Amino acid sequence: MASRKAPTARQRRLGIELRRLRECTGLSLTEAAAALGTDRTTISNSEAGRFGVSAARVRTWAAHYGCPDADYVEALAGMAKERTNGWWEDYRGDLVSEALDLAELEHHAVAIRSVQIMHVPGLLQNEDYARAVFAEAVPPLSPERLRRLLSHRLRRRDVLDGEGAPACTFLIHEAALRMTYGGPGVTRKQLGHLLAESERDNVSVRVIPFASGGIPEVGSSTQYVYGPVRQLDTVQTDTATGPVFIDSEARLLNYRAALDQVESRSLDPEASRDFIREIAASVRA
Repeated sequence: MASRKAPTARQRRLGIELRRLRECTGLSLTEAAAALGTDRTTISNSEAGRFGVSAARVRTWAAHYGCPDADYVEALAGMAKERTNGWWEDYRGDLVSEALDLAELEHHAVAIRSVQIMHVPGLLQNEDYARAVFAEAVPPLSPERLRRLLSHRLRRRDVLDGEGAPACTFLIHEAALRMTYGGPGVTRKQLGHLLAESERDNVSVRVIPFASGGIPEVGSSTQYVYGPVRQLDTVQTDTATGPVFIDSEARLLNYRAALDQVESRSLDPEASRDFIREIAASVRA
């Protein structure tokens, strides 16, 4: 079995879930290998995402581990069936692997809920605004890297289109709406684009006004990405060094609770559109 050069975050996640299944039984690698009629190296490499694993093997291992959750097992088997590369692979070698992992995560999402404090969500940015956000990078981006980052960000928006697009709730703080990235003209056009995108059937934009008071600490840019079953949810947060992915159940539970609080303090979609229109009208050249 050939080893992968660089497993993606989704491939590593499948391995992590297989390890969790084994550990829940209390089996060591050696004990599991004996029970499954294989060797511990195969199991170890599969759990690390270095080796691929078939859907049939996922079901067999889950059965030996006594997993009672059929939906969870089938969701893992579905992950194992994936053999084709997505559009994000066009950027491998040009962008950090975490940026590709984010696009892959969004591509497979059932639903997305995000909180943005400093800028409009990436999936709702127009080209001029995205370019202005990237212009604030430290150190400054080279023209070549800027083009690739901008191209990648704009292609990510395609996830909102078509049949099977995820249901998305974007919780955007008033501070993000009032930041004038690129100047007043760019800001006005971006707010207009945001209003147009908020009319999509699968998109809900909700504003968190200053008047709502404090909110739980969830990071300046955070996405909660829902998988086909709750065990496969993922949180992605932005940091100064790039995206970070979180999948431990305890932390996912905390993020769900925090996002529930944030959403409860936001305006409803119609009131949010009115609020955005007011801000757009107040932006002066």
